[in-house]
Amino acid sequence: MVDGVVGTGGEPESSDSLRTFGAVVQALREHAGLSREEFGERVGLSKHTVASVELGRRMPDPTFADRSEPVLGNTGALVNAARHLARQPGLAAWFRRWAQLEVIAISLYTYECRVIPGLLQTRAYARAVSLSVPPIPNDEELDQRIEARLARQDLLSTQRTPPCALSFIIEQAVLERHTGGKEVTRELLDHLLDLIDRHWNIEVQIMPLRQPVHAGLDGPLQLLETPENKWFAYSEGQENGRLITDPKSISLLHQRYAKLRSQALTPEDSRGLLKRMRGAL
Repeated sequence: MVDGVVGTGGEPESSDSLRTFGAVVQALREHAGLSREEFGERVGLSKHTVASVELGRRMPDPTFADRSEPVLGNTGALVNAARHLARQPGLAAWFRRWAQLEVIAISLYTYECRVIPGLLQTRAYARAVSLSVPPIPNDEELDQRIEARLARQDLLSTQRTPPCALSFIIEQAVLERHTGGKEVTRELLDHLLDLIDRHWNIEVQIMPLRQPVHAGLDGPLQLLETPENKWFAYSEGQENGRLITDPKSISLLHQRYAKLRSQALTPEDSRGLLKRMRGAL
């Protein structure tokens, strides 16, 4: 299991409850005479995230119903409907809480040493990753995994209110592996360079192959800040993931991430390395 996508031990469920909840949101929004963009501005979400919730593709964050009720008439319908939401297909049970927090994040820091972070993946790369780790999913499971991962990428949008500040530190070896082959890697590099050029809220740093002193030897980590300026952390391994809420542990992970930032290539040098790697393919 990689980046919250369900694997052998995952528990994908029907998305009927998500679609039903989304339909209720859409009906109340339209009754209030609000466009998706107008509604999103009032609850602090992009119109793309609102669309994902209404179409049943995204699990709403834990405060979505409470924030939306005053905007949509205080009917109580959303709060009651939210109690019956099931897990989003394609996401592992242990990743669910983190995925909910992602939706409202104002800062997100990610160090990854196994694969390109899901928020930066292309469809082809996500497919290659899913088909690399046994057991091989059937077509329906594969589609659920990919769609769940791509839906999370709404977080990258500069149209969110406020936009999320994102920092990614990625091991060079992950790119050198050429997961999915040369064509998939070429498309991935183009995608990363495009994201860097178009999204001022995204910072990408590459950790070089040779780094004698390395603060990330304990594995991948993520740090997240909510609109209330509360921080959470997340770590993931084989068939499990852990949401971290202890302030002392989070402080330690902040120290490690700060050290990783100083050890990785600068954003500009990282961009240059990505361009050279792209040119070599």
